[in-house]
Amino acid sequence: MKASYDVVVIGGAAVGSSVAFHLTTDPGFDGTVLVVERDPTYAGAATALSAASIRQQFSSPVNVRMSGYGLEMIRDFPHLMQVEDEPGPDLGFQPGGYLFLAATKAGADVLRGNHAVQRACGAATVLWTPEELAEAFPHLRTDDLALASYGGNGEGWFDNMGLVQGFRRKAMAQGAAYVRDEVVGIDAASGTVTLASGVRIGAGAAVNAAGTRGARVARMAGIDIPVEPRKRTLFVFDCERSPEGTARVNGGRLPLMIDPSGVFCRPEGRHFLAGAPPADDPAVDPDDFEPRWREFEETVWPVLAARSPAFEAIREVRRWAGHYDFNTLDQNAIVGRDPDLPWFVHASGFSGHGLQQSPAVGRAIAELIVHGAYRTLDLSALGVERVRAGRPLVEKAVV
Repeated sequence: MKASYDVVVIGGAAVGSSVAFHLTTDPGFDGTVLVVERDPTYAGAATALSAASIRQQFSSPVNVRMSGYGLEMIRDFPHLMQVEDEPGPDLGFQPGGYLFLAATKAGADVLRGNHAVQRACGAATVLWTPEELAEAFPHLRTDDLALASYGGNGEGWFDNMGLVQGFRRKAMAQGAAYVRDEVVGIDAASGTVTLASGVRIGAGAAVNAAGTRGARVARMAGIDIPVEPRKRTLFVFDCERSPEGTARVNGGRLPLMIDPSGVFCRPEGRHFLAGAPPADDPAVDPDDFEPRWREFEETVWPVLAARSPAFEAIREVRRWAGHYDFNTLDQNAIVGRDPDLPWFVHASGFSGHGLQQSPAVGRAIAELIVHGAYRTLDLSALGVERVRAGRPLVEKAVV
């Protein structure tokens, strides 16, 4: 390990490793990169514990476009992550799509507004009446619904850890260094970071990609950001009469469905994966991974059973808890240089969207560092300036 690096990336999961990959790929960059990762197994990373999905059904153009780039990269991942003659991992993208359901006029109006934004950004989203929805997915009860939004092209789920390992392996092959350690101090005046091992490292730029510990890292540099760990429990269940294969669109595949209640589910091999936003959603310790056991029987199961007779007889087979690095201002990422400390670069507060947005954010941060400005996709709307001004970037399609 050297005494200084041009860029020190704090956190080496999806976002941090994407930054390292894009930096070392940029022909205009000839500097050095160090990625500091406290747990290279990623066992507790939000990346590893997520639902591993990607969608373009957002209300903010910047979010739609970020996912569009993410999808391109996922589809071409084996080629892009090739090292010598060995291709990168195939991420096994499952194009099941996303399905948002609205039960009220207000909810339908939101879907219509979102749809206009998505189509303007090139997404192939369609709106369906309850009758059209019932025709496409006969297992669903639709009599209480007002409208549905479906993205069967360019949305689905994939191998989350394959993405991380592909970025990491390629970045290292291109010269990035990785160290198992933890940043415990930042000297903003001198531009140095201190590791738990006692090593002090000079940094031309420091990228805060620390996930649920992002606010803690920012505070080390004297910066406050409204990001905190929020727990999400995911459940895998078996279904006695699985509706997978019954759809009359998309080759019979079922999408990731978001009920008006917020409960969601999607196929997971021969099983299904489900979850729900908790009614009580406090900040938690970043090392608290105890699942909320009662959510399945009290929230998830009743909603799914009411939505489809096929989900009346289901059996939970597994559960786990992960975290969102939750931006309490507007549930959108905080990305870009800090205007008061330009060598400190934000990549925090993704609020559950970090995995799918990691390709675009990594590219954007690399452009900022190497070229001094965004060159492909302008992420200035996600800058920390809006946080300090108390000016939320409202995202109406938060799961």
